[in-house]
Amino acid sequence: MTPLRNDSERSRRVAILAAVCLAALALPLAFSGGAVATPAIGRAFATGTAGSPAALNWITNAFMLAFGSLLMAAGTLADRYGRRRVFALGIGGFTLASIALACAPSLLALDLLRAAQGIAAAAALAGGTAALAQEFDGHARTRAFSLLGTTFGLGLAFGPVIAGLLIDRLGWRAVFATGAVAGALALAFGVPRMRESRDPHARGLDWAGTLTFTAALSCFTYGVIEAPGRGWSNALVTGLLGASAVLGCAFVAIETRIARPMLDLSLFRYPRFVGVQLLPVATCFCYIVLLVVLPLRLIGVEGYREIDAGWLMLALSAPMLVVPLAAALLTRWLAPGVVSGIGLAIAAVGLYALGLALRGGAHGLAIERTIGPMLAIGAGAAMPWGLMDGLSVSVVPKERAGMATGIFSTTRVAGEGIALACVSAVLAALTQTRLGAVNHAHADAGALAQAAARLATGDLAQASAWLPGLPAAALRDAYADAFSVLLTGLAALTLICALAVLAFLGRTREHNAQPSATPKRAATIVRERGKA
Repeated sequence: MTPLRNDSERSRRVAILAAVCLAALALPLAFSGGAVATPAIGRAFATGTAGSPAALNWITNAFMLAFGSLLMAAGTLADRYGRRRVFALGIGGFTLASIALACAPSLLALDLLRAAQGIAAAAALAGGTAALAQEFDGHARTRAFSLLGTTFGLGLAFGPVIAGLLIDRLGWRAVFATGAVAGALALAFGVPRMRESRDPHARGLDWAGTLTFTAALSCFTYGVIEAPGRGWSNALVTGLLGASAVLGCAFVAIETRIARPMLDLSLFRYPRFVGVQLLPVATCFCYIVLLVVLPLRLIGVEGYREIDAGWLMLALSAPMLVVPLAAALLTRWLAPGVVSGIGLAIAAVGLYALGLALRGGAHGLAIERTIGPMLAIGAGAAMPWGLMDGLSVSVVPKERAGMATGIFSTTRVAGEGIALACVSAVLAALTQTRLGAVNHAHADAGALAQAAARLATGDLAQASAWLPGLPAAALRDAYADAFSVLLTGLAALTLICALAVLAFLGRTREHNAQPSATPKRAATIVRERGKA
C-alpha cells in the first residue's frame, strides 16, 4: 500500500472513530443531563399526577430501559444488515428524538420520547462499537476503545455542568437540544466515511428472545418504581415482579433452544466472561447511580441551584477524563483485571467515606469533606471504564463483534436501569423507616411512604406536605441518615465485585480478540481463555 493510501486510510479511520466518539458524547449527556434536569421538569409539570415520584423516575428509567433491553437486538441487526447502516439509523433517530424532547408538551410525552431516544441510542451504540471492532486490530483497537471510554466519561463529567448552565440560562428544554447537536455532527461528518461491514453468517433477529427480555426488564423496572408509593405487598407490584420472573425464565428457555440465540448463555460457563460482565455491574452501583441520586439530593432536598450542583458533581466525574487512558497504560505491567479490581476497591473506600461525610447533611463543612471521597469514587470507577469495552470483544471472534458488544453493552446499560430502580426503591424504604422513627404525629403508613418516595426523587416540598407535623430539618436529617446507610451498602457491594473481578480476571494479560469465522472456533477460543 502506498504512503498516500496509508494516509487516506488513516484519515478515514480517524473520522470513523471521531463519529462514534461524538455519539458516545451525546449518550451520557442525555443521561446525566436528564438527571440534573429532573427537578426543573418536575416543577414545570407539577399538576395532577404528572409530578408524581413514579412519573419523574421514568424521565431517566424510560431512556435506560429502552436503551438496555434492545442493545443485544441492535447488535444482531448490525451483524446482519450492516454496522454502518444501523449506526446511521440510530444516531439519526437519536437526533430527531432529542429535538422532539425539547418541544415536549407534557411529562407523559416526554417519558415516551425518552423511550424512543433510548431505542435509537441502542442502535447507535451497538452499530458504532461493532464498526470500531472491524476497523481496528490489536493495540490500535485497545487505544480506540480507551478513547471511546474517555469520550463517554467526558459526557458524564461535563453533563451535569452543561445541564446546570443550560437550565440556569435557557431552561430545561435546552438540555435535550444539546444532544441533538452532537448527534447531527456525528451523522454529518462520520457516517459518510464509514464502510459497510456485516457478519456473513448472521441470521434473523431473535424475536422471541427480544420480546421476552424486554418485557421482563420492563415489568421488573415498573414494579420496583411503583413499590415505594404503593407498597411492596400491593397487587400490582407483586404481579409485575412475578411476571418479570416468569418472563425471565421464558427468555432463558428460549435462548437455550434456538440455533443462534441473541444471548449465548453458554458463555457464562467461563469465569473470564463472567468477570467481564461484573465490571459494568460494579460501575453501575458505585458510580452511575450517584450521577442521578446526588443531583436529586443537592438540588431538590438541599436547595442547591442546578449550576452549583453541576460544578460539585464535577468532583465525581472529572476523573473520567484522564484515568481511563492512565489505566490503559498500566496494562503494560499489570493484567487488566488487576487494574480494574484495584480501581473498584478504591471506589468502595470512597463510597464509605462519602457516606460518613454526608451523614450530617450536605451544608457547611460537610460539603468540603465530600470532595475527596467523590474524587476517589470517580477515579476508582474510571480505572476499569476504559478497559471494559476492549475486554468485552475478546471473548468472541471478530466476525461476531456485534454480538459481543451487544451482550456487554446490555449488561452495562440494563444494569444501569436496574441499579437506578433498585437504589431509588431502597433509598425510599430506608427513608420511610427513618421518618417512622422520628415522626411523633403518628402519620399513617401511606403518608410516610408518599413522603419518603417524594424525598427519594428530590421533592422536599411535597414531602413536607404529606407530613406537615415534621419540620423540614427533620425530613432532611432522616433522608441524610438513609442516604448514608445506602452508600455503605453500595460500598460493600462494590468491594465484593472487586474481589470477584480479581479472582476471574486477575491473571488475564491478553485481551485482544482473535479472528475466526466459525462458531465452533469461537467456542474453542472461549474455552481456552476460560482456563487461563
